[in-house]
Amino acid sequence: MKKLLGLVLVISSFMLSAQSNSDLIKHFEAYYKQMKDQGDVQGIINGMTHLNVLEPSQARIDTLAYIYMSEGQYIQALNTIGIEKVATDSEIAIEVKAISLKAVKQPKLAIGFFEEMFKREPDVFVAYELAELNLQTQNLTEAEKHIKYGLENSKSDMKKSFYESQTPYEVPLKTAFMYLNTLNIYNKDKKANIDAAVDIIDAALKTAPNFNIIQLTKTELLRQKQVLLNQTQQPKN
Repeated sequence: MKKLLGLVLVISSFMLSAQSNSDLIKHFEAYYKQMKDQGDVQGIINGMTHLNVLEPSQARIDTLAYIYMSEGQYIQALNTIGIEKVATDSEIAIEVKAISLKAVKQPKLAIGFFEEMFKREPDVFVAYELAELNLQTQNLTEAEKHIKYGLENSKSDMKKSFYESQTPYEVPLKTAFMYLNTLNIYNKDKKANIDAAVDIIDAALKTAPNFNIIQLTKTELLRQKQVLLNQTQQPKN
């Protein structure tokens, strides 16, 4: 009789626990929906976190990491989703890892995920990221490959935003690729290729006179050219 009573109590405990868990899930689903309706990002994060604890799923992990990334909380995004390359990663997971790793200054790790994005769906904006990251890591051959793709496939209505000045501005995406091409050519030979790099800059400025960063680059290249010229004109002892 005691054994039977004990079994009944255990079964009842499981049933109460399952019912309680189900009620909590319904509560936080309603909470999550309400936070979305109110536009309360922290509430959305809290709701999704509770749901993921109560009923874990990869889709919820991906969604939570994407929200963190969208809010500029890149470390939290990476802590949520990890930095490992997983063959079954969703497109959201790949994007979160790529953008977040770039944001936390890990270009070598970010490149692998941007490559996976490009492999799944070739895109000129992803090509720009790959060209830029490969320039940062001095992989000029890979950078040139993606620059070429961007120059050939950018459409006239595509724009690229820049934020280095006090007032953000846009330039045609193809012109932005011309800027990366300038950097790539210059880095191949920082003495012999100054004139070639400046020629590309002049062509780019014709399509985007407001392109502040490329104008600054031109000024620096001409300064370096003058320094080299002065060095060659110095009398030898």
